[in-house]
Amino acid sequence: MARPAKTREQLKNSDASFNILIHLTALVAIFVCAYPIYYTIIASISDPNAVITGKVLLWPVNLTWDSYRSVLRYALVWTGYKNTLLYTTAGTVWNLFLLIPASYAMAKGGLKGKKLIMVFFVFTMYFSGGTIPYYLLIKQMNLINNPLVMILPGGFSVFNMIITRTYFANTFPVSLAESARIDGAGELRVFIQIALPLSGAIVAVMALYHAVGHWNSFFSALLFLNDSRYYPLQLVLRQVLIQNQGMTVDTGNMSTDEMADLLRRKRLAETMKYSLIIIANLPILVAYPFAQKYFVKGVMIGSIKG
Repeated sequence: MARPAKTREQLKNSDASFNILIHLTALVAIFVCAYPIYYTIIASISDPNAVITGKVLLWPVNLTWDSYRSVLRYALVWTGYKNTLLYTTAGTVWNLFLLIPASYAMAKGGLKGKKLIMVFFVFTMYFSGGTIPYYLLIKQMNLINNPLVMILPGGFSVFNMIITRTYFANTFPVSLAESARIDGAGELRVFIQIALPLSGAIVAVMALYHAVGHWNSFFSALLFLNDSRYYPLQLVLRQVLIQNQGMTVDTGNMSTDEMADLLRRKRLAETMKYSLIIIANLPILVAYPFAQKYFVKGVMIGSIKG
């Protein structure tokens, strides 16, 4: 026996219940994602004793900026900021300089040997020589303890090239390029004056991808840089945190006041890790909203077809 069809009122109530469930799920997801960031902020400006004892949950306790003062008093932190800004800017420009023309070329249907070239690109995504051969290669290139090691070796991302190639293949009209060639435009002119102006979304996305990668770059600096003058911000902050958490002092001959000061500094080191997170990620958090619309548009368009 067939079930009776739902009435309009029942459908309306069902839709309302579903919408309530969706909103509750979204609120839970927002809380799960946003609370760690919020807690990091309030913990970084709270009294270390309150943070250690678990009293900081929803708002700061005994507001203090001591952890930020302790971090920012290091001159090396400002050097790290300068180096990271340089590495991020120069590295992103270098990445886009290699990525965009290569992606445009790979998107063209008449490119000879395109399949073979693509196989070569994809092969490098899954197979590499490993850390030791990579280190030996960097050493032979005289890039050890050279700031260029933070910019040149990671100049090309095959994964990002595939995304950008898909964007060009799906959004750039072939007829537009053919019309330009009929008017006497060469391939370079078509790329610079037509393709690039129409590709602002994907360029912004790739710039954001690479900028975040350079800003958070840590392992290459740890392997290849020995001079603190060239340290990026992430390596400087790691050094500051290790120095403060690894304090070992002989307390046998210390006075009561000296021991109290040592205890205060060790507790302060617990909140310094939160201030380090804020200092390291604040520029990215500030810049991201301005690129968000391009980020969503570029990724969605670039992932429609393979």
